[in-house]
Amino acid sequence: MDAEGDRPGQQSQPRNFFDEPVAARYEETSAEMFAREQVEPAVEFLAGLAWGASALELGIGTGRIALPLSRKGIRVHGIDLSPQMVSRLREKPGGSDVDVTIGDFATAKVGRRFSLAYLVYNTIDNLTTQDAQVACFCNVAEHLEPEGCFVIEAGVPQLQRLSPGETVRAFSVTPTHLGFDEFDVATQRLTSHHYLLSNGSMEVVSIPFRYAWPAELDLMARIAGMRLRERWADWSREPFTSDSDAHISVWQKT
Repeated sequence: MDAEGDRPGQQSQPRNFFDEPVAARYEETSAEMFAREQVEPAVEFLAGLAWGASALELGIGTGRIALPLSRKGIRVHGIDLSPQMVSRLREKPGGSDVDVTIGDFATAKVGRRFSLAYLVYNTIDNLTTQDAQVACFCNVAEHLEPEGCFVIEAGVPQLQRLSPGETVRAFSVTPTHLGFDEFDVATQRLTSHHYLLSNGSMEVVSIPFRYAWPAELDLMARIAGMRLRERWADWSREPFTSDSDAHISVWQKT
């Protein structure tokens, strides 16, 4: 059973875990990702691949990448399951000019093709089954122009840093936010638990994910008719090695 309760081989209607309470605090709890030094290299990297001046962002959220990319003259269309996240995008300067389709980015259709599609900040892991992740690659391939590129930014699970028998690793410890990941290495599932303190009350949010290794993503790309073009450790094109804790992968439609 996965997080939505489906049987293996079946896809159920995905649940929106980024509803109003999470959307209201998203930029606060992910503040480091909105820093200029995080955003600008990603935007420059993606803009360099959008030769047709069009891009599809899967999981567009509040527009962290889409808005600065749009300001570079790239026409961005987004897909997102969460109307609450998209409403934050709409409130920002230029946000009303970005077209967004509300739906599951593994299956939602936009009705046009793009020179670039991208998923950032581990968003591929929001699809909690292998079937859904494969469907995402196939959906992207349908939306890409010939020789168009699909870019994913994702972490490499640092399972070697876990002690024998350990299944939990903290990723955020602040006076107002405690976050830790709970791993199930047999199923490649993890659950991110968030404890948020606000106005004297504690809110607890748990969100399921499925991590995939780079080689597994390469096979998904091949199934969808794409090939690996390049892989880096970060947006600045540092070499990807066995010690890298993240990867930026670029597949090209053949």
